[in-house]
Amino acid sequence: MKYIKGSPGKGLLYGHNNHTKVVCYSYADWAGSPSDRSSTSGYCVSIGDNLISWKSKKQSVVARSSSEAEYRAMASTTCELIWLKQLLKELQFGEVT
Repeated sequence: MKYIKGSPGKGLLYGHNNHTKVVCYSYADWAGSPSDRSSTSGYCVSIGDNLISWKSKKQSVVARSSSEAEYRAMASTTCELIWLKQLLKELQFGEVT
């Protein structure tokens, strides 16, 4: 929304297709910050061929293992997907599984 608000006359183009499959990718970079050994995690979510949500953020807690960093990334991603599922239900988008 920041991009659209700051760029009058421009926008984001979403293509029309017949499938509404939700696809999500999640990632974690364990101890990727050389200064404080914090991990970075993120995700991206698309419906059909259209990217609708993404996030990349430095984790606030230093993970003790790559498994812990990945678990935190998946937990954040799961929260986003639960919120998205509820939003799509409210918009009468159809049955979302």
